[in-house]
Amino acid sequence: MKANDENKVLAVWGSPGCGKTTVSAKIAKYVSGRKKNTILLCCDTDAPPLPLLLPPSDIESEQSVGSILAAARISDNLIMQNLITVKKNAYISVLSMLKGENQYSYPKYTQKQAQELIEHLKNIADFVIIDCGSHISDDVLSTVALMESDCVLRLINCDLKSISYLSSQLPLLVDKKFRADKQIRVANDVKSIHSGENIEQVLGGVTFTLPHTEHVENQYLAGELLKDLCTNKETKQFRKTIGAIAEEVFEL
Repeated sequence: MKANDENKVLAVWGSPGCGKTTVSAKIAKYVSGRKKNTILLCCDTDAPPLPLLLPPSDIESEQSVGSILAAARISDNLIMQNLITVKKNAYISVLSMLKGENQYSYPKYTQKQAQELIEHLKNIADFVIIDCGSHISDDVLSTVALMESDCVLRLINCDLKSISYLSSQLPLLVDKKFRADKQIRVANDVKSIHSGENIEQVLGGVTFTLPHTEHVENQYLAGELLKDLCTNKETKQFRKTIGAIAEEVFEL
């Protein structure tokens, strides 16, 4: 991978089940399609999302981000040795815990180690997309990602459970270092029964709206989120919005 002078980091955060991994993967896929070296960092240790991204046959090498965070010293070379690389796409790599691993599979790491990881990722890739875990109170890497990222997408579903969860979590982000007021609000998985007026009433102001798309749901169920979207009418608005988010965040 070749770094450039305009590295940027995007964190994607929201309530459990709001589609963080799906949106992160689709933005990473879009950016890599512009021939930008892209790393997708997955923070979830409760249910490592690697099986959702690609089938094993599409992965060239499979290492765990836990090995990096367990190291006494994090370096560019260490990260490069532990990147999960993808067949037929030299512009995208993944860092994730592996299937069957959990938060107890490796020694605990510190906030400093998490910061070092993100700083070194900036040296390696043009762009870094971080798929954060929802539970920031006990997730060091996700918490650091929200502080260190250049931009944060706050995903919201059009349901009361998602709203209730965010209402309980946002007080944890009152510190200015989180810049919660600067987060970009994205309504995700919006179905036809949700009118624009209803979205505004339930969620308040949102910058982007991603519609429910059966094709994307099928990719999620098949573990193929890093594969291309079909170009039919059903995915048109979803594809357009993912592109608009990536273009705004990364100034492509």
